[in-house]
Amino acid sequence: MKRLSLVWTSTALPMAVALIAGCSSGVNNPSGVPVTVMKADEQGFVAGTGVESQDLVAVTDKMARSVLKTPEIQNAQGVPRVVLLPVENQTRFAINKDIFLDRIRSQLNSKGQGKVRFLARDRMPALEQERELKRSGQLTSSSDPNVQELKGADFFLTGKLSGLTTKTKAGVSDYILYTFQLVDARTSDILWEDSAEIKKQGVEDAAYR
Repeated sequence: MKRLSLVWTSTALPMAVALIAGCSSGVNNPSGVPVTVMKADEQGFVAGTGVESQDLVAVTDKMARSVLKTPEIQNAQGVPRVVLLPVENQTRFAINKDIFLDRIRSQLNSKGQGKVRFLARDRMPALEQERELKRSGQLTSSSDPNVQELKGADFFLTGKLSGLTTKTKAGVSDYILYTFQLVDARTSDILWEDSAEIKKQGVEDAAYR
């Protein structure tokens, strides 16, 4: 029995050591390209012919600057209120289209020096509930004791993404036109409109999410 025990021990000990060593070493990541931190306006090695971050930055920067030059904004009496309307995506790419207006709004709020104000219409249920609670006396407001009505929009800001695609055995080509408009909420006049266009060609197509 003692001899069998020694044989078992001599066999099991290396296996146990190997098991412990394997657990302590962790999982080895497969070799490949490591993660690279890049600026949003740079094109990386993972690229396609569709809408990418560098396009988003270039287009929204241009639109934000252009909006501020509009006479109705520069010469406005008081601060005009703007409401964002959904962007139309007529390209073949399934992208988060509203990110364009989100970035234009962010740029105007941070760099527009208070020339425009955006109304949070996407928060209307919470705003209306807050207003009713103040009116009923359940809540007080030091900044707005009379519970004024919610502000109306002076302008609507909206946009559209249009695309044209060509595919052959040689590859794929995509042209995208970005157009944005500032619309008078009272008259429906288009007070401002600007556009940007980008064309790309590639050997392989890419998936966008």
